[in-house]
Amino acid sequence: QVQLVESGGGLVQPGGSLRLSCATSGIRFSSYVIGWYRQAPGKQRELVATITSGGSMNYADSVRGRFTISRDNAKNTVYLQMNGLKPEDTAVYYCNGKLAFSYWGQGTQVTVSS
Repeated sequence: QVQLVESGGGLVQPGGSLRLSCATSGIRFSSYVIGWYRQAPGKQRELVATITSGGSMNYADSVRGRFTISRDNAKNTVYLQMNGLKPEDTAVYYCNGKLAFSYWGQGTQVTVSS
């Protein structure tokens, strides 16, 4: 059974930091492209960052320079380090694993507010 489980969300003040984790099981993790997406209320889900099996990273313009995606193949886990958080980063953040099929986690809420 494939599982992607996000954690690390919460409430943080503007300018603060959070690190999200996505623990996976049931997939050959090292072969998968792993991505972080987010969905704010009333908006479509959007790409935040992706990392390929070879470690190549891609970022949305809105987070480039503030967020860093990384993966630990030994732990089957991907991380999203988020620094300099802004209120507009508030959303539910989802982990996605994609190869022949695409799998989603249940999401973790990130709220940036003073």
